[in-house]
Amino acid sequence: MEIVLMIISILLIAIILLQSNKASDAGQIITGGNSMLMGQMKERGAEKFITRLTYILGFLFLAITLFMGF
Repeated sequence: MEIVLMIISILLIAIILLQSNKASDAGQIITGGNSMLMGQMKERGAEKFITRLTYILGFLFLAITLFMGF
């Protein structure tokens, strides 16, 4: 079970590093970039897939960690 957790951890780190930089997009709202206001730009294609994969790997990491703790 520890090996599976290590593999999920490494995959989760890699997927998070592949995501686009959303912090700079949020900064544009404050400085007056109206294109990002109220989430007008939606995720599509690969970006949407990476986001969903991040959620799945995060859930698996949490579930396995809790299972190993009990």
